[in-house]
Amino acid sequence: MMDLVERHTVLSVVVGSRAYGLDGPESDVDRRGVYVAPTRAFWRLDKPPTHLDGPATEQFSWEIERFCVLALQGNPTVLEVLWSPLIESVGADGQQLLAQRRAFLSQRLAQTYGRYARDQLDRVTARRERTGETNHKQAMHMIRLLVAGAHALRTGEVLVDVRHLRGRLLAVRRGELPWPAVNAWAADLLAELSEAAAASVLPEQPDRDAVDRLLTAVRERNLR
Repeated sequence: MMDLVERHTVLSVVVGSRAYGLDGPESDVDRRGVYVAPTRAFWRLDKPPTHLDGPATEQFSWEIERFCVLALQGNPTVLEVLWSPLIESVGADGQQLLAQRRAFLSQRLAQTYGRYARDQLDRVTARRERTGETNHKQAMHMIRLLVAGAHALRTGEVLVDVRHLRGRLLAVRRGELPWPAVNAWAADLLAELSEAAAASVLPEQPDRDAVDRLLTAVRERNLR
């Protein structure tokens, strides 16, 4: 199965702290990728896997169809792949995917980014109430998601590099910003997310037809 990643990857990027501009000397290199299984492989009883871990440490890849489905749903983790500033490799199909990346965006990002961030906030709060401990890293990513979501709704671009907020975000991760201040920041950002949704430049729905044409063209090119 690793042959699919090693031979058929069309887009490989670095995500995580290095792409966010929040990395330090000990930061991992988190890689995400998209591979295109040969079209004939789908004619068999055993279909190609929709995703694979590895072969490198901290590497995860999606087959292009699964990737497109998740991106159309507004999945923040998947959308970051299309806007990562750290591209390690890109093939012809990957170039086409990047060229169509705005087709995946819609106003539903207000729900997906907001839901992801609220889930993380609820988990941090629940842990604080249960144990008195704060997951500062999770709190930082909650803030980052809210910033990125509002930015995408306002501009039509997914914000990955947040180094302009590096000092304040790292203060959250190190636990230097008091929890009431973090909570207040999150509340302000949730309000900003709602305001950005109300005046969003994005369409109500993603362009499924454009993505369908992209996927069909990829399958035809890989019919060998």
